[in-house]
Amino acid sequence: MVILDLIVRNARLHPTQGASPEPVDVAIADGRFSAIRGRGELKGEAAQELDAEGSLISPPLVDPHVHLDAALTVGEPRFNESGTLIEGILTWAERKPSLTVDDVKRRAREAIHWEVAQGTGLIRSHVDVCDPSLTALRALLELRDEVGDLVDLRLIAFPQDGILSFPDGEELMREAMRLGCDVIGGIPHYEWTREDGVAEVNFIFDLAGETGRPIDLHCDETDDPESRFLEVVAARSIRDGMQGRVVAGHTTAMASYNDAYAFKLFQILRRAGVTIVANALDNIVLQGRFDSYPKRRGMTRVKELDAAGINVACGHDSIMDPWYPLGRGSMLDALSMLVHVGQMTGRSELFRAYEMITGNPARAAEIDDWEVKEGAPANFVVFDCSDEAEAIRLRPAARWVVRNGRVVAETEPAASVIHADGKRQAVSFVKPIQA
Repeated sequence: MVILDLIVRNARLHPTQGASPEPVDVAIADGRFSAIRGRGELKGEAAQELDAEGSLISPPLVDPHVHLDAALTVGEPRFNESGTLIEGILTWAERKPSLTVDDVKRRAREAIHWEVAQGTGLIRSHVDVCDPSLTALRALLELRDEVGDLVDLRLIAFPQDGILSFPDGEELMREAMRLGCDVIGGIPHYEWTREDGVAEVNFIFDLAGETGRPIDLHCDETDDPESRFLEVVAARSIRDGMQGRVVAGHTTAMASYNDAYAFKLFQILRRAGVTIVANALDNIVLQGRFDSYPKRRGMTRVKELDAAGINVACGHDSIMDPWYPLGRGSMLDALSMLVHVGQMTGRSELFRAYEMITGNPARAAEIDDWEVKEGAPANFVVFDCSDEAEAIRLRPAARWVVRNGRVVAETEPAASVIHADGKRQAVSFVKPIQA
């Protein structure tokens, strides 16, 4: 008899689409899914066996946009009292001179552990390279190898203070790629002039052509309706044949565009294959700061982009840093904010939204097998809930997180009890079945 590495029994397989499918048994051997059968149909023994008790088995979550170099620095050297984007940037500029390799690795490792424990299996982290010593980048390059057994960590060379507007910005970007960054970043709207912003976009696409690396840039993270670098990015994507290899984060100016221009932009974005990453946790508090009332929501047009056939993903962005003092590394928290702000609470919309932290960002990272299916790498998470909509509502415990067939994290679900009329009654937070 063949002894398998792992069997997960009685699990509901993603995507459920809310249909309450019959549970399945899942077998893992040699780090891959070897068989998926109906409950009770899978025979054999395994070195480890887990009973999902009817819970959801899902691909790992993906965080496509986070800043691990700044994670857990909230209050250092001071708090962002205005709560604005610009004060966050200025506060981070004050913190950067004190960065050390050990400091960055310690904080980033802790934030990674938070994310992994809550079901994340792939993280794309921007790393500020506007630092002549590139301290944060050197630290995260080391850490990328050290945490490889827990998570797929990919690093984006991010010019926080601009490329043309920062001394030796172009050379620092080139050096970051030489050192081993996975992805080329950018921030064209932060350059001093419109012309400089366009020049930055052209520089990063030229660098992509030289290195063969994909692009993931911050773009139009402002409420200014005249900030329109995304069209430049899309046009270069088409002209350079970079369809499917370019990601634009934030794009919050899109919420302020007139509808005629937004319609035009959608056509170009779809043709360009650009992925849009919305970061609801940060942008809902950072944007709209110049508004009185009505205040803009501060998030890009997620629902409309998705309906137009453009790949949309959801990022966490900040974890207790100068821009966002909250956060716990939960992609379900980030997605919950997105569906509320984006008004995606229709039944089918909730299931589409779940793809924004699983399949959609995996596709943006050029991964084709981010699924629970036979033959794929055995990377998955079992959530203490019945389907994806319940995962968004409950933000439940990740009972088991598995990477390459090995359990790398587990969480015991919390138990609540009501004391009433001299009795103890468990509270499940699940809608009771009508008699």
